[in-house]
Amino acid sequence: MESLSSKQFFASLFILLAISSYINSSLAATPKKISTEFIKTSCNSTTYQKLCFTSLSTYANVIQTSPELLAMTAINVTLSSAKSTSSMMVNLSKSQGISPKVVAAMKDCVEELGDSVYELKKSIGEMKKNKGSNFQLMINDIQTWVSAALTDETTCSDGFQGKAMNGNVKTLVRAGIVNVAHLTSNALALINRYASLHG
Repeated sequence: MESLSSKQFFASLFILLAISSYINSSLAATPKKISTEFIKTSCNSTTYQKLCFTSLSTYANVIQTSPELLAMTAINVTLSSAKSTSSMMVNLSKSQGISPKVVAAMKDCVEELGDSVYELKKSIGEMKKNKGSNFQLMINDIQTWVSAALTDETTCSDGFQGKAMNGNVKTLVRAGIVNVAHLTSNALALINRYASLHG
């Protein structure tokens, strides 16, 4: 009788270990998967959630589960997009057959994007020196600069309204500007999320 209860004990123990092992392996997630889920969840606080996730998920190993690194990466991605859009516009403005009105709008837009790049760089610089007790002041400055960058991009986009603008150039330029503006909007939402989690 005693050996039967010993067998039952070991059988039960074996089943319990097997179930435990299965549950642990099912629940175990790789660090990249955890980071990717963190990014996806964080992007729910943005207006352009799909763009947020696609633009940031490739940096999951860098971001991990840090709201600060997520906000910093969002600003860096936005900065890169603003620079490349500005460069595209400079090259496009040198193309043959573009009306002087379109070239003038593009030059104004490049200037606005230049301001946006400057403000995004200031934001990144401020985040990098995020040490000390002035967190709220730092966040306020960053929010102001990123908001100003968004305003610059909107002003740029406004310059391409109206029927007098070349259709193909207008479509190409507006698509680039809208993308930068959406990235900026997302970055601002992630900065606000970081601020709320910190405070």
